[in-house]
Amino acid sequence: MAADREAVPDLTALAADFERTLLGGERKFTRIEVSERAGISIARAERMWHALGFATVPDDEIAFTDDDVEALRLVAALEDDGFIQPEVESSLARKLGQTQSRLASWQSAMFLEFLGGSKLAADEAIEVAGLLLPAMERLQTYVWRRHLAAAAGRSVAGSSEMARGVRAVGFADIVSYTRMTRRLTDSELGQLIERFEGTAADVVALNGGRVIKSIGDEVLFVADTAAQGAAIALALQDAMSAAEDLPELRIGLAYGTILIRLGDVYGEVVNLAARLTTECKPGRVLADRELAAALDGHPDYDLHRLRRVSVRGYRHLSPYAVQRADPH
Repeated sequence: MAADREAVPDLTALAADFERTLLGGERKFTRIEVSERAGISIARAERMWHALGFATVPDDEIAFTDDDVEALRLVAALEDDGFIQPEVESSLARKLGQTQSRLASWQSAMFLEFLGGSKLAADEAIEVAGLLLPAMERLQTYVWRRHLAAAAGRSVAGSSEMARGVRAVGFADIVSYTRMTRRLTDSELGQLIERFEGTAADVVALNGGRVIKSIGDEVLFVADTAAQGAAIALALQDAMSAAEDLPELRIGLAYGTILIRLGDVYGEVVNLAARLTTECKPGRVLADRELAAALDGHPDYDLHRLRRVSVRGYRHLSPYAVQRADPH
């Protein structure tokens, strides 16, 4: 009778198979062995591991694969060839780790949601994961290459202003977000953020800008010209107003030279845009003096100077309300 019973999958063995699928092979090496095989110091390997966002591994734990060795060799080769400077090695690893961690978290949640709805057996789920992984890798590589080609094209074709890093920077902030977190369920809040980020990404891309990052209730974007920045900000307000289930936004814009480093942006212009967002009324767009000057005389926009305000770091900040010009 026992022989007639349906075999129960060995979950430990299945988990091991799943791990091998994701890691690309067996765990074979300790952290000392992996650094020796890669030809770099243990301290450097540990620094890279931490920068990528992973916890310290005990000296005697078998935790690393052949792919880990190859990755460390590749980083060392890029530095030896002068492509990566030693002082930015950890920063590059940190940016890669942060970006891929967010992507992996989202993909993991998506996969679990799929499994919950499909009612697949554990062994079938492992098989599906094995089929999905190469497809996701190819898709991610394709998207990365397309973005890299677009970024390279902008750099090559850019004017002297663009080469110096002159950009319009915008912050779009959800109004009353803290109150919403207390009122909405986790599922409802997740759906709201997904809608907001998706709407923002579509509007920014459609108007020629780039989303730098999304931080919960806030999106940071850049555009190559002041006019593009204004177009994005006003289009964002229109899109949020048109969607009855989405909240209002406050948007601050600033224009000038920024530091562009490892995909993020820094500098006074970024700070100004953030400060203007805090002063902005719901549904409005505020700009700094430099962006207003760049748009002076533009046929598509009207700017109205408002009274000066005092905010953290700026005692006499002069905001300008940005609106579309009246066609009549």
